Amino acid sequence: MSKIAFVFPGQGTQYAGMGKKLYDEVNDDNKKLIDEIFKNNEDVKRVIFEGTDEELKNTKYAQPAIALFSVVLTKLLKEKGINADFVAGHSLGEYSSLYAAGVLNETDTLKLISKRGEIMSGANIDGGMAAILGLSAEDVENICGEIDGIVEAVNYNEPKQTVIAGEKEVIEKNLELFKEKGARRALPLAVSGPFHSSLMKPVAEILKKEFENYTWNNPATPIIANTTANILNSADEIQNELYSQTFGPVKWVDTINKLAENGVTKIYEIGPGKVLAGLIKKINKEIESDFEKYKLGKMTKVKFVESKNQIDKEIDRLEEKIKLSSNETEVVTDNELTRELMEKYVESIICEGSIVQNIIWK
Repeated sequence: MSKIAFVFPGQGTQYAGMGKKLYDEVNDDNKKLIDEIFKNNEDVKRVIFEGTDEELKNTKYAQPAIALFSVVLTKLLKEKGINADFVAGHSLGEYSSLYAAGVLNETDTLKLISKRGEIMSGANIDGGMAAILGLSAEDVENICGEIDGIVEAVNYNEPKQTVIAGEKEVIEKNLELFKEKGARRALPLAVSGPFHSSLMKPVAEILKKEFENYTWNNPATPIIANTTANILNSADEIQNELYSQTFGPVKWVDTINKLAENGVTKIYEIGPGKVLAGLIKKINKEIESDFEKYKLGKMTKVKFVESKNQIDKEIDRLEEKIKLSSNETEVVTDNELTRELMEKYVESIICEGSIVQNIIWK
């Protein structure tokens, strides 16, 4: 019998007005839940409901905004009797999966995520991240090992897409090295810290103390861990995982493969976007990934889809133009507008779940 998994996206999929759109679509009981969650945090609620894209880049607001979307959608699915056999989340999404698995109730899940965003926003840990495209994860790890300084592979998003993190100056200095070693692109990311790297361990210690303020249950639905791709079966294992993933890698490729090994044939992305669905297709083409299967009223992510489709078409058009021009005397080698669009498209994929503040579809 085929099995279903719910997966939850991380930071990077937020957009202006998403909280208000969600609030307008849900029933009165869920409106009361949202009001209760933010009754002592009107500032966060204001930004999630009425803030600009720029404000939502801030981790303090982005994390609860995305989590609110994921948790309320999950709650609605549960009310309809729709449940998953496994759950997993990418970075921040691992916290959203706690509610789906029955580890925390919806209120505590969102309160913990809001606190996580606040802690990370205030940490001010200096560092940077970059996305390496076109090299295997093993090659990226080997190159990181050659570099003098802290540079680590932290997000294994798909077989040829790995995000590195560490000391910002060291990363910037060595981006050309990755290209010399065969990377198709080496893109510095506009982030506020070296997320998932060893430099984040002080933040993990603060979060570990925060965990003591919540009531944890053993999962009713198995969770696949970010850092190991192992199945988590107890509350203690889950808290240890959340502590470790703060300064440990997101092994998304291994996570999807683990789901497949356990009989999962359909994966539904529960959140404001379909970035994970795109990654899943590159990891395992046999798995059906459908981000629109459980859309709710007008919350169909049309804005996101239209933007992505526009960029896909623009990329196809440019590639065709380059192909035609290469048969002539002059080759088209650059196009500022298209290059900018391509970079936005690439970054939106690689940054999702990397706790990136600035990748928003316009």
